[in-house]
Amino acid sequence: MMKQLRKAAWAFLLTGFACSSAFAGDPPVLRSQVMTLSEIVTVGDFYSNAGAHAGKPLFRSPDMGTSGDVAANLVAERARAAGLATAGTDGLRTVTVHRGATKINKEQLAGLVKNALAQRNAAIDQASLEVKLLHAPSRILADPKVADPVRFESIEWAETSGRFIIQASVSVEHGTEQLTLSGIAQEMVDVMVLAQPLRRGDLLKEEDLTNIRMVRSSVPAGAVLSPEEIVGKEARTNIRANTPLSRRTFQHPVLVGRGDKVTVTFNMPGLKLTSRAKALDDGAKGDVIDVMNLQSRRIVPAIVTSRGQVRVQTANPVVASLNSETN
Repeated sequence: MMKQLRKAAWAFLLTGFACSSAFAGDPPVLRSQVMTLSEIVTVGDFYSNAGAHAGKPLFRSPDMGTSGDVAANLVAERARAAGLATAGTDGLRTVTVHRGATKINKEQLAGLVKNALAQRNAAIDQASLEVKLLHAPSRILADPKVADPVRFESIEWAETSGRFIIQASVSVEHGTEQLTLSGIAQEMVDVMVLAQPLRRGDLLKEEDLTNIRMVRSSVPAGAVLSPEEIVGKEARTNIRANTPLSRRTFQHPVLVGRGDKVTVTFNMPGLKLTSRAKALDDGAKGDVIDVMNLQSRRIVPAIVTSRGQVRVQTANPVVASLNSETN
């Protein structure tokens, strides 16, 4: 980020102030706007085609990140005194001098903190880290000639509470200044919730869902993080809106209800046996439920295959006793 800020500062320096290459003998021309990163403004900053006199100092620059006006006739006078004999005002009354700085606002500072904290713990996804600065300047003006003007020297971060204190140094005009940052940084996660309440037995549609952002450490075990986990399933109980959803709260649609009459199938090589039975449990597809033969009253476990249909496990030795019909 610091490299991008530095690049932006240099782009600002060059934009609007670039001039065509000077040819030998071209007269000096006073610029109406001067952009500098230095403490000193030179003849060459003020005048194009300043030649051998370009590097001679004329004025001190304004403070970093600020601008100041200087009378054009005073600029011309000092330039001539410095040896640029043909320096003039070129019809200007004032010249505005801009002193560049790397400007870092609070949002950018929070980004630097986020990056530094994420580097401390490789298990944390930087994109999910949310940083709130509680004690920090609204803006920093740093030396634009320094590639990384903000350096973090010590970091104390309690990941459970999220609170952090960072000691940093900022490169300024003369040396560095110390900076203390404090705030809260927590890893966040999107959790699925209902937009509207859902009743027991209702099938969940994708449009029924929305999400809320929660601190990862506060997310309940088994919470649903993706719609694909539960869309198309059936609510086991009544569910309120805007509370984290649990996978345990949903099931595949019930295909066999307790007390339903079902067809029990047993397949053997070259033979298919069926009988009628009563379901003793509710069951979704793939669930194992108990069924009772309507004639023998024998109870065996069976797998729900479709609505009103179950299949007795082939390893069960009492399956044949269920069958009263042969197809």
